[in-house]
Amino acid sequence: MNSNHLLVAALTTTLTLGGCASIENNNTNRGAAIGAVVGAVAGKATGNHKNKRLAIGAAIGALTGAAVGRYMDNQEQALREQLSGTGVKVYRDGDILRLDIPAQVTFAVGRSDIRADLYPVLNDIAKVLSEYEKTMLVITGHTDDTGPMALNMQLSQGRADSVKQYLIAQQVNPIRLETRGVGPNYPAVPNTNEANRAANRRVEIHIEPVTQ
Repeated sequence: MNSNHLLVAALTTTLTLGGCASIENNNTNRGAAIGAVVGAVAGKATGNHKNKRLAIGAAIGALTGAAVGRYMDNQEQALREQLSGTGVKVYRDGDILRLDIPAQVTFAVGRSDIRADLYPVLNDIAKVLSEYEKTMLVITGHTDDTGPMALNMQLSQGRADSVKQYLIAQQVNPIRLETRGVGPNYPAVPNTNEANRAANRRVEIHIEPVTQ
């Protein structure tokens, strides 16, 4: 691995319709593969920001070797404990984490402001992120397929920015945060009914370890 590079692996914290917090013990298989769609989103979100990733490493420090896995192990356990009982699912794929958060507590139709029900969840996430600073977050906003594409792109960016600003208010270092809006281009489920559209009104937070 080249010096001063982030491990560009999308840990997707998906603000989507989910169930109870998932607790599994096998780190190797946990979460299975995140999938091609998630990889595409994460790649677009992080692939063109080499200089920013290097700046983050310089500002907050970087992980090397076996320390990467241990750091993400500890962060994963902290997230599972902090989010237990919230309905959030915690997934692990290698040194990648993903949190799935119920969509009904995120955004209303056509809105980018965060519903109050999401505040406690984001507070819990921010608490752990503040304790594990050697990670970068790529916050990706999504919409359903209703309305004009241009409006949905703007709306999805606004949703990502809302989550970013809230996390900053909770003392998460802004240098660690990127945002991106992708509109309806990467639905979690097909937009075939209202329940599915609600699940697609979400924000995904990709968490990546900062490595050398």
